[in-house]
Amino acid sequence: MSNFDNLKSPTNGVLKPEDRIKTISKIGNGVEIDNNIPPRRYYRSGLEMVRMANVYLEEGDLENAFILYMKFMTLFLEKIRKHPDFNTVPLGDRVRNNEKLREVLPKTESLKNRLLEQYKKEYDYYLKDLKRREELERKNKLEFKDENKKSSEISRTNFHHPSTNVLLPSITQVPPLPDDFSYSSDIISSSKPKPDELTLKTSLSYGKPGVDRTTKPSSLLSPSVHSRSGLRNVVIPKSLEAHFFSLSQKNTIKNVETCGILAGKLDHDHLVITHLILPRQHGSSDSCTMENEEQICEYSDSRELLTLGWIHTHPTQSAFLSSVDLHTHFSYQLMMPEAIAVVCAPKYNDTKVFCLTPYYGLDFIKSCQKVGFHPHPSEPPLFMVAEHVIFNTTATIEIVDFRR
Repeated sequence: MSNFDNLKSPTNGVLKPEDRIKTISKIGNGVEIDNNIPPRRYYRSGLEMVRMANVYLEEGDLENAFILYMKFMTLFLEKIRKHPDFNTVPLGDRVRNNEKLREVLPKTESLKNRLLEQYKKEYDYYLKDLKRREELERKNKLEFKDENKKSSEISRTNFHHPSTNVLLPSITQVPPLPDDFSYSSDIISSSKPKPDELTLKTSLSYGKPGVDRTTKPSSLLSPSVHSRSGLRNVVIPKSLEAHFFSLSQKNTIKNVETCGILAGKLDHDHLVITHLILPRQHGSSDSCTMENEEQICEYSDSRELLTLGWIHTHPTQSAFLSSVDLHTHFSYQLMMPEAIAVVCAPKYNDTKVFCLTPYYGLDFIKSCQKVGFHPHPSEPPLFMVAEHVIFNTTATIEIVDFRR
């Protein structure tokens, strides 16, 4: 058996091209639905899923695009029909969804072939480089053996002629197998736009053929579980706080909460908030309910926006997430792990950005069936200050106020 046959075993951490495709397909198939989330919400997220996948594809991030397309197909070809309220989905939503499926199916198959071709090139490069390394090591051993023989002869000569200099055997250093392979631009045919100062720069550098990662993503709109920090950064215009304080001032004076939707776009693995949308709503001192959410959906769809979170005021209280807030935010974060909840406390001139704790809060709220205000345990914490947020002091935000 040759040394290259060892690469066929997953124990050495290197996957063959076909196995890499199976691995990312498994991530794409890892979709579960929550029966407590209305099916229409899944149809909304499905549109955003395709929207996000299209951006990844345009930016040349083929793996993340493929995973999201796979999730979309898995959700709407296999899973959604099992939802107990599936029959409540309007016919128009189903028709639009079927149109998207017809668009996504051939695109995903084409993308699969492109990825397989890319993986084969990477794998071939890896094998060639490994062979080069083995040949250098073999040559090194022969040279070492030969020099050892010469040294022995010299030592015997020195025994009779002590003045002769002793030559120690030298070792030719074998260049290590590189951790990163740099490929020319013809490896991936898609071109990538130049990111701005807030986006992460991507390159055409690849490491060894991928290792097996079988962990499922926890959210529909999360394409991958192996990003650098676990969560993509959410970029918030610094002016958002002042705008929202101003827009909510009349309600704040009357001790009434105000709420809004934070929407934006994906830009080189950053989720950038570009719009603050205030729907028609009614509120009280400790609650706020959105009305006519279909209007928000139509507006977001017409501008290809993603729902990145929500914002609301606590007119007389500090900035925190109440039990009702936690349940409200659950549906946002279940769909997108980076979703944020911004709470503005005018009385204390304070604003905080929160999210559910991913390894406890999300699961706890999912299992909590209580409604209205009710007590929750404080330990372990159910929510935390979001650490994946970047404030941009120069970015602008578009205000859309449907209350008028």
